[in-house]
Amino acid sequence: MRINTAPLKVCVLGGTGFLGTALVTRLAAAGYWVRVPTRSLSHGRQLTVLPTVELSLANVHEPRVLGELLSGMDAAVNLVGTLNERAGARFKQIHVELVSRLIEEARIARVPRLLHVSAIGADPERAPSRYLRTKGQAEALVRASGLEFTILRPSVIFGPGDSLTNRFLRLLRLGAGILPLARASAKFAPVYVDDVAAALALALRDRAAIGRTYDLGGPDILTLAEIVRAAAAAAGVPCHILALPDWLGRLEALLLGLLPGKPFSLDNFRSLSLDSVGARDGLAELGIAPQRMAAVLPTYLASVARPARLAGNRAASER
Repeated sequence: MRINTAPLKVCVLGGTGFLGTALVTRLAAAGYWVRVPTRSLSHGRQLTVLPTVELSLANVHEPRVLGELLSGMDAAVNLVGTLNERAGARFKQIHVELVSRLIEEARIARVPRLLHVSAIGADPERAPSRYLRTKGQAEALVRASGLEFTILRPSVIFGPGDSLTNRFLRLLRLGAGILPLARASAKFAPVYVDDVAAALALALRDRAAIGRTYDLGGPDILTLAEIVRAAAAAAGVPCHILALPDWLGRLEALLLGLLPGKPFSLDNFRSLSLDSVGARDGLAELGIAPQRMAAVLPTYLASVARPARLAGNRAASER
């Protein structure tokens, strides 16, 4: 492993998000200068205390913005993605067109290094969903870019503030502990957000990572139903899963896809037809020992259960 120890100037697209916050915090602690574009400075307020982080008010989808953001940078990291299409936020726009412009502007600005976060199962032609196909199209652009690229493809990511475990807990509460679940047997290798951030930081410094693609998964293979049960147990939330047959799962996806925020969609359902388990252990290749989901969930979900238990105790004491 050939490590570049010199501090870099890095532009992180998507740096105020769930994974982005973990990565930017790690890079800043290591002494990197990090530029983070955001549409609203309030989204990155937790990063403003870091002295080597520059929040830049910018919309990366607007013309000429990327060129300004990349000026003077040594590397770019792209974390931008969406699980569902919405008005003004289409898969092709976010996953493909943005990457194409990023590559073009990186060449013009002479930014040699590009890290791109994709997803296990991404394939431009054979993937079952638009999400995974457009992710695959972006990977193809990155590989043909001529830049010093590294692609990282995580399975589902968990950690404090994630949209995975917390979304299922909200649904369980709304359903009084009962959750109709499509594709309950779909398999994942859930990976801790700090492990993914560590992989990105290592790949950024390791010259041997250039031109490589790493599948990032945790040490355990779990079904979707097992992930939901583990989250519910850690949070102390009742959990009764109704595993839906595929025909009913499609109907659920169709109906939920019409709701604001699209908690689940037909494209999500199609993605779940492909297990999110990597072919190779990218974390091991990078020298990272991954955290187990069962060990980490109680560290942040137990606090979710505490207010409910306290309220229950108070109610019992008043009877």
